[in-house]
Amino acid sequence: MAAPPASAGPALAIAVTEAGGLGLIGGRFSVDILRTQLQEASQTLKSSTNSLVADAALLPIGVGFLTFVLKLDDVLPLIEEFRPCVVWLFVARTLEGYVEWAEGVRRVSPGTKVWVQTGSVSAALHIAKTAKPDALCIQGADAGGHGFEKGAGIISLLPETADAFRNEGLSHIPLLAAGGIMDGRGVAAALALGAEGVVMGTRFLGSREVEIHPAYQAAVLEAQDGGQVTVRSHLFDELSGPNMWPEMYDGRSLAIQSHKDRVDGMELEEIQRLHNEAVKERDEGFKTGLHGRAAIWAGTGVGLVSGVEGAREIVERVRGESREALGRVAGL
Repeated sequence: MAAPPASAGPALAIAVTEAGGLGLIGGRFSVDILRTQLQEASQTLKSSTNSLVADAALLPIGVGFLTFVLKLDDVLPLIEEFRPCVVWLFVARTLEGYVEWAEGVRRVSPGTKVWVQTGSVSAALHIAKTAKPDALCIQGADAGGHGFEKGAGIISLLPETADAFRNEGLSHIPLLAAGGIMDGRGVAAALALGAEGVVMGTRFLGSREVEIHPAYQAAVLEAQDGGQVTVRSHLFDELSGPNMWPEMYDGRSLAIQSHKDRVDGMELEEIQRLHNEAVKERDEGFKTGLHGRAAIWAGTGVGLVSGVEGAREIVERVRGESREALGRVAGL
């Protein structure tokens, strides 16, 4: 079980790792911020009461990189210094871009595992054959935040990918499932579909350690019927100005007022003006009732986030629920 690079700072990553999962520090737009966060995580983990964590040869958390934003040459010294156990790569401008990143990571930190997140069978096969990742995160269309604009839910995407990997002799590469997994039932389902682990993002928006504005978290907690209150759109990346994300990616957010206005015919320039004014306010443009102007990234499972609790509690409860669900199914 892993908590993904999404609003995840050192506190969340550490809590997940100490609970027996794999915590990741989220992909940032600044190497300097990542360095500060990795320093904090490293110092805290060295003093952990969990000897498996404190004495680990590698830093026992992962770190995510948006490869279309950051320069590899700027990132490699960071990886060489802190040696995270996993480097998570996402959003290369072309699929070939993952090869250079994977080779660079392995050169400066041979023990670090390279994970790549992608959202189609063909992309997964290409990445597996060229970048040779240590694991692939297969992201379904239910996921919050950014992903392939064209996609499928993991209930079909994961087994089709697993079959394709088996046919191509690539079954040695573990597949992780992401998108809509919120509790132990989802974990059990993902394992039955062929995953060897799961990645949970939206669920940790309801954790005490997540790095989001209180109004953002309040909007997540009140959301119900996730397939109706969330929507995928390029608009969310256009709110503050030109969209910098590669064309094949869009993002899933709560269906905020900015999106409603666009559907109702408001010009983009006016939506951007209202957004840029709203983010200067105390609530930074985040509001409950779907009235906000700023994107609130969340997946379709958001309706299953019913309260705030510690990340350790989430990991331990989900682990117990998954065992119970698998046992129940085995007994049928």
